[in-house]
Amino acid sequence: MNDSPSYQSYMRSPFRSIKHTTYFRVYDELFDKYRGKPVTFVEIGVLGGGSLFMWRDFFGPEARIIGVDLNPNAKKWEEHGFEIIIGSQSDEAFWSSFRNEIGAVDIVLDDGGHTYDQQITTVECLLENIGDGGMLVVEDTHTSYMQGFGPRKYSFIEYSKIMIDVINHRFNKFSENRDHRVWSVEFFESIVAFKVNRPASTLESRPTENEGEFDRARDFRYRDNATVTKINQAERALKDYGFLPDLSAVFAFVRDMAVRRKFRARKYFNKPMK
Repeated sequence: MNDSPSYQSYMRSPFRSIKHTTYFRVYDELFDKYRGKPVTFVEIGVLGGGSLFMWRDFFGPEARIIGVDLNPNAKKWEEHGFEIIIGSQSDEAFWSSFRNEIGAVDIVLDDGGHTYDQQITTVECLLENIGDGGMLVVEDTHTSYMQGFGPRKYSFIEYSKIMIDVINHRFNKFSENRDHRVWSVEFFESIVAFKVNRPASTLESRPTENEGEFDRARDFRYRDNATVTKINQAERALKDYGFLPDLSAVFAFVRDMAVRRKFRARKYFNKPMK
């Protein structure tokens, strides 16, 4: 870790901070491009103040460092040039006031209370406040597998999985009620990063084709499924008879059932933990 810039900044902080060893490589990977730039960085969870100094050292003197905490004692760090806002991260009204006061930000790092309610509410309330090219990062997401942080059915990781569905439902064959707040989601051990890029996430999904020569190669995706092969052959044969009714929906249903019947990857869905 000694060669990690974020770890070096962490060790130079004059006040106490607590971080897991695996986090520093993630910080370097996610935040390196912002170093030395006039970014607005928000950290939720100030505690002993050490991480505020860490991030000022890491990002440089041009960065605007804002701390959010529920403990009024955190206001003392304003004497050191930080902006401190007191409020509850599970309170939607608080975040509404925060957005009006602070405006757009580049990075939000949620190192707050780590309950599912706090984490999910923070993401839902602040995503639209992240500038293009920015991100919202939630750490200590291992609490999703622990007791005392909320109902496991509604854990933060389960919420993050929904975000994966949201992103993939932008595909043009699916519903037009699409959510464009997040361009991508990146998972690390105990950390989830939601990246914002509105031009990319609002790009229309449609098929394209270049003008290269086509060798009329056959699609072999179902070659190891004899039943599907026969279904496809039958469908192609019937299409030659234009006077027959459109049976594409029927063939699609039968083909789907045949694919399901031969599904062999089910064994990889055994969860490694309860």
